[in-house]
Amino acid sequence: MITRTQRERAITHCWELCQKTGVALRDDEIHQIEAADFGLSEFETTGLTILTLKITPSVGIKLIALYPWQACPEHLHPPQDDYPGKEETFRGLWGQAWLYVPGEPTPAPHARLPEHRAQYYTSWREIDLAPGAMHTSAPNEWHWFQGGPEGAVIL
Repeated sequence: MITRTQRERAITHCWELCQKTGVALRDDEIHQIEAADFGLSEFETTGLTILTLKITPSVGIKLIALYPWQACPEHLHPPQDDYPGKEETFRGLWGQAWLYVPGEPTPAPHARLPEHRAQYYTSWREIDLAPGAMHTSAPNEWHWFQGGPEGAVIL
């Protein structure tokens, strides 16, 4: 579980990184930042912070901030009833990040995973999410991502 101190530090960090992107932000939006450790209690290595700018049943606009080498665990967005699953488009805004999807594994990926977590990551085709780079993951597609040496902000 993420501690109160970690959460407060993560919100401040996210806000500072998001301001570096050049995206016009309102002062009150800092209160919309969430920190997630996915129940793993190792936030600095496996987690993320999200500034949600807009959310509806069909659209989500979020800024995701990552600490250096922090990873969002591998996951997918499966179909449910008549819903085909969520398609996600990732665009690098600041720093360096990499997205990993199914396909031919990248021979020398940049990822640095904690040894005790590596077995849970199966997608190794690396997509560069440097500022301006963009990739769309299809619904029900396994994917995960990780910030680089300075961290990153992804839209």
